[in-house]
Amino acid sequence: MTITGETFSDEDWYGEDLADRTYERCGFHDVDLTEATSQGAVFTECVFGNVKLNASRHTDSAFLRCTFTRTSLFEADFSGCKMVGSTFTDCSLRPLRIAGGDWSFVGLARADLRGVRISDARLREIDVTGANFGDATVTRCDLSGAHLDQARFTKCDLRGSDLSGFDPTRCDARGAIIDGHQAIAIVMALGLVLG
Repeated sequence: MTITGETFSDEDWYGEDLADRTYERCGFHDVDLTEATSQGAVFTECVFGNVKLNASRHTDSAFLRCTFTRTSLFEADFSGCKMVGSTFTDCSLRPLRIAGGDWSFVGLARADLRGVRISDARLREIDVTGANFGDATVTRCDLSGAHLDQARFTKCDLRGSDLSGFDPTRCDARGAIIDGHQAIAIVMALGLVLG
């Protein structure tokens, strides 16, 4: 069953099982989804405002072109999820864990992502302008076409990720951990010649 155009406000969905539910163009405002779980759920063009997704677990679910504002995702876990085209504004995103899935075209500009753990995810053309990835782990991810200007990657583990568009002159990469292949790719992108 698909739920379309509904608005949910001031609801307590603590620990709710959202498996296989489908929501389109719905609004969630001041809803407590702490420790909620979803398996195969689909949210399309939904709005999440001041929602608590703390310690929630999402597997093979989709949040497509959704808007998250002042939403807390403290210790939330996304495994194999699609978040394509969604945007996050003034959200609490740490600590957050993302394993696999597609987060392409997601808007995370100026987000505080310190200590988050992201692995094996597709992050194509993600906007993390001015975001802070200090002490984070972003391994084996596809960051091609990502908007990284003024982002901070201090002591961030980036090993195995596609850094073909990574320009260390336009972001703070002091202490970032990369592997040899990535170092060569960055040197070549800067127009330097290895001797």
